[in-house]
Amino acid sequence: MRRNGLSMVLLGAALVLTGCATGGNGMQRAHTPSARENAASIHTELAWNLMKQGKLEMALSKLQTALQFDPDYVPTHTVLGVLYTRINKPAKAEEQYRRAVELDPTDGDTNNNLGRFLCQEGRTSEGLPYFKKALADPFYKTRTKALTNAGTCQIRAGDYEQAEASLRKALKINPNDADALYQMARAHYLQGDAFHASAYIQRFQDLGITNPAVLKLGYDIESRLGNAEGARKYARQLRTTFPDSEQAQALDSKTSP
Repeated sequence: MRRNGLSMVLLGAALVLTGCATGGNGMQRAHTPSARENAASIHTELAWNLMKQGKLEMALSKLQTALQFDPDYVPTHTVLGVLYTRINKPAKAEEQYRRAVELDPTDGDTNNNLGRFLCQEGRTSEGLPYFKKALADPFYKTRTKALTNAGTCQIRAGDYEQAEASLRKALKINPNDADALYQMARAHYLQGDAFHASAYIQRFQDLGITNPAVLKLGYDIESRLGNAEGARKYARQLRTTFPDSEQAQALDSKTSP
């Protein structure tokens, strides 16, 4: 059984729990494999919602309960990996991501998640093969994620040619994928090709979304092109929209006398 994704809404999950009630504690009520998996799903989804509210300690408790119901429920291990990353416990996070892959070794999501984690930890040579495994999954629906993550990892490794190839594939699937556009701009900029980098940043901006990293990169690109007005435009937008961001502060430090 492919047990990936947080598929149950809370109302539906509550109905499942009600159907399992036969007396005794929750563990005793969830006495069949499907009931225990459903209970694990409920607690994992509750934990995910608690994490989004910043209630990390409560989320951890829910995830521990989920594993008591079903220690092999893949999404629980994935969410635990996210939580441990957030509280700066990378060793524990890696353990959870690896456990998810052990439980579902051919799944696109679990392999993508582990590859992304390893690359973020700077272990690019270890992480890249997991993106290949993710893309080998014929049921993997979000292939742009694995391709973009592979491109990002290859940029980090300094392999810009392969990064462009991965990102080009992602953009062929979805020409408006924001992450792929941003990373493609980075790849060109880091190779000294500010002209093409500017085009990808403009495509990103045309989506109507932005963030501090994109605006700072836009500023750097236009500065390298010698386009003072374009650079000032990005700087103004960065300082106005994200005044407390790390990028805005870095820009102010750079331009202050």
